[in-house]
Amino acid sequence: MPLTSGTGHGRAHDREILRLAIPAFGALVAEPLFLLTDSVIVGHLPDPALGALGVASAALSALVGLCVFLAYATTAAVARRLGAGDVRQAMRQGMDGLWLAAIIGLAVSVACWPLTPFIVHLFGATGQLAAQAVTYLRISLLGTPGMLLVLAGTGVLRGLQDTRTPLAVSVASFALNALLNIWFVLGLGWGIAGSAWGTVAAQSLAAAAYLALVVRTARAHGASLLPDLAGVRAAGAAGFALVVRTACLQAVLLVATSIATRMGDDQIGAHTIAARIWTFLAFALDAIAIAGQAITGRALGAGDTAGTRAATRRMVMWGVGCGVVFCAAVLLARPLVPALFDARGAVAAELLAVLWPVALLQPIAGVVFVLDGVLIGAGDQRYLAWAGLWTTLAYLPFAAVAGTLVALWLALGVWMAARLVTLALRAYGTAWMVTGASGTTAA
Repeated sequence: MPLTSGTGHGRAHDREILRLAIPAFGALVAEPLFLLTDSVIVGHLPDPALGALGVASAALSALVGLCVFLAYATTAAVARRLGAGDVRQAMRQGMDGLWLAAIIGLAVSVACWPLTPFIVHLFGATGQLAAQAVTYLRISLLGTPGMLLVLAGTGVLRGLQDTRTPLAVSVASFALNALLNIWFVLGLGWGIAGSAWGTVAAQSLAAAAYLALVVRTARAHGASLLPDLAGVRAAGAAGFALVVRTACLQAVLLVATSIATRMGDDQIGAHTIAARIWTFLAFALDAIAIAGQAITGRALGAGDTAGTRAATRRMVMWGVGCGVVFCAAVLLARPLVPALFDARGAVAAELLAVLWPVALLQPIAGVVFVLDGVLIGAGDQRYLAWAGLWTTLAYLPFAAVAGTLVALWLALGVWMAARLVTLALRAYGTAWMVTGASGTTAA
């Protein structure tokens, strides 16, 4: 049914957005909950375990994050085919995404494993901090294929307008991750290595679940399970612009972690906790963006430009509202956060100070993430790649002169403001609203 049914009434759009966004919220926050749980458990280990977790997790997130196109591009492609009424081809593209995820995951594991000391050194880590970070990163790399298969499998189901199944898989994975981390780290005394092994096991089992689900659906619609080299290459080519866009996002976060590391152990400890909270809230806001990807792809695949525009307006409103709520929540919880992460002394003081910009940036983040999702769903990857380059260049001078952790987070605020401008200007126009089962846009 076209999204324009009930034109002039936002309630129909709200129901559609919430139907996809609420389960997506649960699934998305499971990933930062993995990291938050790890941080809480590792925070009970002697220093510098928490800082080592922050460095290693930032490196791993950068490597895996570059491949987020496996979820985003797959969601858009499958949703467009679904909107055009070609479910068999939608599943064919979904299988291509899974094969590409497996290939990239194995390549990343093999290539990066011997480079872990060098990667950790890039963050300025030395001594025991570097040694523990290398341990965590090396173990975590073994789970990279599973992590990427989870991304691709999630993208297939989202494209099919199913966000409930990813929620069920994510909840089960989070529960298993928490239990294994408590057992391995605190029960068996494996230290930071136990945290890495627990996460690898949970992610690998989640990947197996997604494989079973997608393969079953593909068979039901007569789609081949064998790799289609042309399709795999096409999936990789379609995701290249999203890799550039994601690389820009990761570069900003990596630079921030590197600068915080060089400020001192207290600063990187506080920054690690603040980044975990930011990531948790970002994934929560991204639930609306996931709805945007699925709704936009399906609507443009069906040729419904009016419905796309109306749904976009409603999603922006939801993004602003959620951002305001999250801002208030951070400010209210701020006095309790240091104790939750067992942060004391200078680390607690730095954390309390930096939570102010974390909170105040949430309304801007709400709009940015929604518009980012809408344009991804429209297949506007090339514009997003160019916008990513320009906004990163706007951020770097401010980060370079940041002398305190608060100043560093204010530099991140400049970056978010630049993203807001570039995305809003694009969404206001019509160049991104290309219809059809395989529509592409100009940069």
